[in-house]
Amino acid sequence: MSYDLIVIGAGPGGYIGAIRAAQLGLKVAVIEKEKALGGTCLRVGCIPSKALLESSEVYARAQGEMATHGVKVGSVELDLGAMMARKKKIVTMLSGGVQSLFKKHGIERKQGHATILGPGRVKVGDEELTGESILIATGSVSSPLKGVELGGVIGTSTEALEYEQPPGHLVVIGAGVIGLELGSVWARLGSRVTVLEYLDRILPGIDGDLAVKTQRLLEKQGLAFHLGVRVTGARPDGKGAVVEAEGIMPIHCDRVLLAVGRRPNTESLGLESVGVQVDKRGFITVGEGYQTAVPGIYAIGDVIGGLMLAHKAEEEAVACVERLVTGYGHVNYNAIPGVVYIEPELAAVGKTQEELEAEGTPFKVGRFPYMANARARALHMTEGEAKILAHRDTDRILGVHILGARAGELIAEATAAIEFGATSEDLARVCHAHPTLAEVVKEAALAVDGRTLNL
Repeated sequence: MSYDLIVIGAGPGGYIGAIRAAQLGLKVAVIEKEKALGGTCLRVGCIPSKALLESSEVYARAQGEMATHGVKVGSVELDLGAMMARKKKIVTMLSGGVQSLFKKHGIERKQGHATILGPGRVKVGDEELTGESILIATGSVSSPLKGVELGGVIGTSTEALEYEQPPGHLVVIGAGVIGLELGSVWARLGSRVTVLEYLDRILPGIDGDLAVKTQRLLEKQGLAFHLGVRVTGARPDGKGAVVEAEGIMPIHCDRVLLAVGRRPNTESLGLESVGVQVDKRGFITVGEGYQTAVPGIYAIGDVIGGLMLAHKAEEEAVACVERLVTGYGHVNYNAIPGVVYIEPELAAVGKTQEELEAEGTPFKVGRFPYMANARARALHMTEGEAKILAHRDTDRILGVHILGARAGELIAEATAAIEFGATSEDLARVCHAHPTLAEVVKEAALAVDGRTLNL
């Protein structure tokens, strides 16, 4: 069977690229080895973890915070089975939604492992497909760590989404987004959580002072941190596990979550045999228009490195496909937001203060605390702040960082501002409804020039 475009991988990058290609009139086939569509993000990543984060936060609030609002709930019990069933239902519905979109747009789905035989040729099972272009969107998998024996009570985020009961003591190896989100889930549900991190800080890549404030908030929630330690091993020990790290005593625990990052998922795709080049870390090398070293073969998303975010993969997929059809496609990598769905949320877009200092870029800083926001007071969610970095001379917004309630939603305004080249003055002049949390962004913009109105 011949197609205009063969997409390998049905995660956010793959299925969005396929849909956009179909909208532009291409005949598209998508190859996915898993039965369910949606990739890691939908099946065992972003979506199920956010479902558990939300449910665990509701549980945590019911245990104490509701009394602040004058709501007495009596005894609160955890029904982990129901919580997991809700998560599974959400995943199943969304995966089915992708299948419906394929049907709507006339996209053919092929299940099985894809092997690239050459330009325009892909084998899946016993079938060979031919196509004018091939788009690799196979995403990433959890990175291993030397000395950590996966299996049983030692696992990755995939296993941590399926625990049958809260571990008595959970050790998380890695203080990045995945480790902190899932560590937060199980801490709220009653686990003692210890986080081990090789670096001397949590959340590498996040603005430094907000990362420090985030750590303090997580410590108040019960998470314990050991920073600047190198884990040398983790192995089963009786019914639990023991984790060894330089500089601290061995830690005996019930479960271990390995969350030290992700690596490209390119195993057995046949890249070497057809001449697709990868770098020393295994990421596929692409040039203009996301084309690999082989004409007609393209790659996007986690498999090419950079920010490993579902929405980054989606933007790249759309840009790649539109370039194939129209000759133009572009992604503004400085306007890609990131969100850490802990409590309170942490969201960012653009440059960090550390990056601007390293570049020698002159900048001004504006801050505004949630504590001074009326809506935050009404919600009883006053932890955190908004921070805006603007160019000292042009006032162009260079970066926005928000730690606080609904930060993941508020960052959209900041992303739009950076995309359209707004200044802090532009943002400060936008009328924001009162009382809303969005006013922390307006006030932070005003603070760039030292003229906040409510502080």
